[in-house]
Parts: sequence; structure tokens; C-alpha cells
Amino acid sequence: MLKYYKEFFSQYEYASLLQTLTLIGFILVFVTIFIKVIKRPKGYYKDNESAALDLEPEENEKNNTK
Repeated sequence: MLKYYKEFFSQYEYASLLQTLTLIGFILVFVTIFIKVIKRPKGYYKDNESAALDLEPEENEKNNTK
């Protein structure tokens, strides 16, 4: 079954060029995200580290679980 997909996705003009450009773009996006995260100062994410996970107050949760 995989050979049918392979034939379908490789039967257009410039298939290898477009697939290569897509792969390079995909890698560049993740490398850019990685570099941006690494370049942040050490304490940049301190506020987010201690943030609450739920936006609702705890009282509403206690009332909803009976």
C-alpha cells in the first residue's frame, strides 16, 4: 500500500526539489525555535514556571466534583 502513496507523491514535476525545500524549511523552523529558546536569559521563564495550570479558581473545582 505504501508504494501507491510513493507513486502518487512523486509523479509531479520538480517533486524532489519541492520535497527537499519543504524538509529544509521544516528543519529551519525548529532550529530557529531552539535557538530563540536557548538565547533567553536563565530567569526568563521563572514567572511561567510557577504559574497556575488552571484558570478557574479551586473553589469551582471543589463544587463541580461531588
